[in-house]
Amino acid sequence: MDAVPARARVYVAGVVLAALLCLRPLPATPTPWAAVLLLAGLYAGSELVARSRSVGTCYPVLLAGAFLLPPSAAALVAVPGALLSPVPRRPYALRRVWRAAQLTSAVWAAAYLHGRLGGPDALVGPDFPYALVPAGAAVLAFCLVLTLLDGGILALADHAPASRAWRGPFTRTLGPVAVHGLAGLMMAVLWRSPYGPVAALLVLLPMCVAWWAFAQYHRERAAHQATIRALVQAVDIKDGYTRGHSERVGRATMMIARELGMDDERVETLRFAGILHDVGKLGVPTRLLRKEGPLTSEERRVIELHPEYGHEMVRGIRFLGEARAAVLHHHERLDGSGYPYGLVGDRIPESARVVAVADAFDAMTSTRSYRRARPVAAAVTELQRCAGKQFDPRMVGALVRALGRHGWHPSVTADGTPALPTAAAIPGRARGEGAQDSVGRRAV
Repeated sequence: MDAVPARARVYVAGVVLAALLCLRPLPATPTPWAAVLLLAGLYAGSELVARSRSVGTCYPVLLAGAFLLPPSAAALVAVPGALLSPVPRRPYALRRVWRAAQLTSAVWAAAYLHGRLGGPDALVGPDFPYALVPAGAAVLAFCLVLTLLDGGILALADHAPASRAWRGPFTRTLGPVAVHGLAGLMMAVLWRSPYGPVAALLVLLPMCVAWWAFAQYHRERAAHQATIRALVQAVDIKDGYTRGHSERVGRATMMIARELGMDDERVETLRFAGILHDVGKLGVPTRLLRKEGPLTSEERRVIELHPEYGHEMVRGIRFLGEARAAVLHHHERLDGSGYPYGLVGDRIPESARVVAVADAFDAMTSTRSYRRARPVAAAVTELQRCAGKQFDPRMVGALVRALGRHGWHPSVTADGTPALPTAAAIPGRARGEGAQDSVGRRAV
């Protein structure tokens, strides 16, 4: 939305108009202004705190309003906080108005559906468990409206495909919004109880603790990412011929890990392993990394020290976990002819076996100073030929399946030029040079 296309602005204007209609009270429905002002002030304050700490939006207050108030009054709760909360990028005014219109529409839909299903009466009735039904429906409507409206912006402004614009965001946000909905329901039940609004506000205390913990995690994660970026940039600056190689290996490593069915946390760890596998090159003389001619035996032995250098650099970074072993062992070979320790078969850590395949694949499909890139199909053939001797056949098979499903679309080649998207045709077995040679003179 930095440069908002005209069609997206028309779309925003339409949503704003719909939101204004949502704020119009229904006939013979009085607006409980005291509750509206209290909830609106509470939401505005929590929104300012949450946004300043990058921990998202305080949906429990909005959903409590949807459970307690008529639709137009509930929609009004979202307006002050949305208009006052900080936004990350220009155009600031348009982003604030859009956020206010989006939340107003979503809260109105949630409150309307909650009322139609008898939710307000269920909050204080003898059959309280029934209150979960209208509350669940309201949460679903709230999440659906947010996703639909956001997806419209992505589709119009960024030409995003349907899977990115609607399906993916809905499945990711439904779980967190459902948790916020339970907190909002607790607030609404206590609000209607003899204990009153003061007791309802106590529900936010554990939510505040959770937000604080999430903010700590978010800052720690950001620090981790900054550390990794700095290390990778240092390697790219020193070895310019392989610029972008680390990021591409990280991507190929993720493809293999996901194909093997690993959980998200381990996939992320292996991505770190792929990105950092060559960090030890910082300890290798630059003249060797950039040498145009053949390497001498002594020079090769010096370069082959880079896994140990890398392991020394990252061994104290605890969050990397098994990625540290991958940095040390990604040049081991199944037949024991690799380095630095000549490990054989399953003695090589699984993370290192994944990175070894990803590293060789990207090296073969990238242009280097000493040879042109090979086609994806030829690289896959070479990996298959060397499976069982140099590479783990399971990892090779996972990469082949992932390439067949998703293709290979690197954004930057090793020489820094944009790459054309390349679909990975899965070839049959064919003769080819050894993987160690096909990776290039510097297969280290």
